[in-house]
Amino acid sequence: MSAETDILTLEQINGMSRTQFVEALGGIFEHSPWVAEEAYAYLPVRSAEELHRVMLQTARSAPRSQVDELLRAHPDLATRLQVTPLSAAEQQGAGLDRLTAEEFERLTGLNAAYTEKFGFPFILAVRGKNKDDIIEAISERVHHPLEQEREQALEEIGRITGFRLHDLLPEAGGAAG
Repeated sequence: MSAETDILTLEQINGMSRTQFVEALGGIFEHSPWVAEEAYAYLPVRSAEELHRVMLQTARSAPRSQVDELLRAHPDLATRLQVTPLSAAEQQGAGLDRLTAEEFERLTGLNAAYTEKFGFPFILAVRGKNKDDIIEAISERVHHPLEQEREQALEEIGRITGFRLHDLLPEAGGAAG
């Protein structure tokens, strides 16, 4: 079972062993299977929304250093580096695989400035957005203070993981939000 390919039901999720749960949901939070590992303790859940809330609360209530690792686990948008299949699909859907050389250079520069300032990459739920929306967002957010931007990044992770969870559990209702 992998989060990239399987469609699951709440009944299946609630009946999983810890190992199965982490295997199925460990990729929902970018390179951070510890979120699924810790969220397993809250099964059974009654809805995809409840599962998403539990996972978000698990991530947000972790020690700051662990939350910082979660933030740093996200790839730069439009990077040419290795990204997870979920991130690659999300970025392609936003057109980040079709940037002009100038757009790529601008986004690379903005990503570098953002990461230098905040210590983690720019995080944005790109589903439903295009490359211009993304460049505009990073251009604005790079000027935010650290705590505001850290909170915004966590909110964006909430959106990203909501979309991913809904894709995995579509008949259980929309987890995105």
